[in-house]
Amino acid sequence: MWPFRAKTKDVFLTNTLSGKKEHFTPRTPGTVLMYSCGPTVYGPQHIGNMRAAVFSDTIARTLRASGYRVKRVTNITDVGHLVGDGDEGEDKMSVGAAREKVSPLEIADRYTKRYLEDIASLNVDTSDIRFPRATDFIQEQIEMIEMLSRKGLMYETSDGVYFDTEKFPNYGVLGNIREVEMEAGARVAQGEKRSASDFVLWRKAKPNDLQKWDSPWGEGNPGWSIECSAMAQSLLAESIDIHTGGQEHIAVHHNNEIAQSEGASGKPFARYWIHNAFLNINGEKISKSLGNTYTLEDVTARNLHPLSLRYFFMQAHYRTPLSFSWESLTASEEALARLWKQARTIQEEARGAHSASDASRKIAAALRDDIGTPQALAHLWDALGSALSAKEKWGAILAADAVLGLSLSRPPEAAKALTLTELPKEVQELAQEREEARQGKDFGRSDELRVHLSKRGYRVDDTPSGTTYTKIGE
Repeated sequence: MWPFRAKTKDVFLTNTLSGKKEHFTPRTPGTVLMYSCGPTVYGPQHIGNMRAAVFSDTIARTLRASGYRVKRVTNITDVGHLVGDGDEGEDKMSVGAAREKVSPLEIADRYTKRYLEDIASLNVDTSDIRFPRATDFIQEQIEMIEMLSRKGLMYETSDGVYFDTEKFPNYGVLGNIREVEMEAGARVAQGEKRSASDFVLWRKAKPNDLQKWDSPWGEGNPGWSIECSAMAQSLLAESIDIHTGGQEHIAVHHNNEIAQSEGASGKPFARYWIHNAFLNINGEKISKSLGNTYTLEDVTARNLHPLSLRYFFMQAHYRTPLSFSWESLTASEEALARLWKQARTIQEEARGAHSASDASRKIAAALRDDIGTPQALAHLWDALGSALSAKEKWGAILAADAVLGLSLSRPPEAAKALTLTELPKEVQELAQEREEARQGKDFGRSDELRVHLSKRGYRVDDTPSGTTYTKIGE
C-alpha cells in the first residue's frame, strides 16, 4: 500500500487490444486476475526476460498499492516447444537436455530454480503469484482441445491437430495482425495447414521425442500456446483482467491464446493486454536465437548489484525500447548507490516518521498513469534535492519504493570508500594510470580507465578532498 491513502484508486494502462490508454476497471471490484507469460526453462533466462518479470511485478505493485487484491499466475514452460512462434524448428527442452546430458525433467528443475532465484534477486514480489508447470496441466490442455473439436474449430493432419483460424473471424484482433497479413497477401497454406496463421494445438510424437503423452489423437505433446490458455482458465477464470508479456508475443502467441481461449469458452479472455518493449543491444533485441544474451549471473560477476538492473529498467517507460550497455548499467549502479546513501541519511533524520507532500502525491500519480516509472524517479530525485522536511522526503521515498521495489526503505549497508593504497595491486595500477591521465588533463583516457575500473567492480568518485573507490555491489 502507499504510505498515504489517496482519494481515488484510478489506474490507467495502455491496452494493446484497443491501442489506447484506458481507465482500468477489473471485472470483480477490488480484485485483479492477472496472467503473465513466463520462462521456457531449458536454460538460464537472459536479462531481456528479466525486464518482462520486473515489468509485470511493477504493474502488480501499482495495483496493490492502489488498494486492489491481485491474484497472479506466471507459467513455467517445461514441455518441449519449437524455437519460434512458427510450427517448425527444434524442441527447446530436448535441446537443453542434450546440451547438459540430463533428462528434460532435470533441466526443468534446474532452470526453474534459477529463474525463481533470479527474480528474487530483482526484488520481484512473488507473494501473490502461482508458478504452474505446463507438464502438470496436460489433461487440462487436452480437455480444451476437445472442447475446440466439439465446436468445429480444429482439424487433424498427419503431424498434429491445428486450430482453424478461418473459423474464428476475430483472429488477429491483437495488433490488427490479420488485417496486416491480408493486405500483404501473407495468408497462404503451408503443407497440410489450411492457412498460414493456423497453429498447432497438439503435435503428434516423433520417434526421438523425450516428452510425450497419450491423447485422443495419439501420443504427442501440446502446442506452443495451449498451455497458457489452459492454466489461466484453470487457476484464474475463463475471463481475466490483465495479460502481460513481451511485445514479441503479440503477433502470434497472444493472438493464438485469444483464439483458443475464446473459442473454447465463448467468453472474452482478457480485458487488458499490456506489453513491454524489447531490451536491445547494438540495435537488436536481446535474444537467445541471436546469440547476444547476458544473464543476471553476468551482472553479478561484474560486482554489480542485481537491483542496479531493476533501476536501469525503471529509467525507461515499459513501452519504450531500452538499449543495454555495461556502461549504462554501471551508471545505474552509481545512481542507485546515491539513492541508498540519501535514503539512509533521511531515514535517520526523520526518525522513521513520514508525512505527505506534493512530491509523494506526484510519485503516486505518475505510477498510476500507465506505470510511469521514469516520471516517478524524476519526482523522487527532485524531492530529495528540495527544501522538503526530512519526514516529507521519507514519505516520498516510501511512496516510490512501494512500486519501484528498489529497497529504498531498507537500503543496504554502505560499502566502505577505499583510497588508492587500499586497492588490490592490479586495480591500483589502473587507478594510478587514471590519476596520471587526470593530472595531464587527458580526460578521454581518464574516462576510459573509469570504465575499466567499473568492469573490475569499483566505482570511482572524484571529490574535492581526493578520489575514492567503492566496491560495487557491496
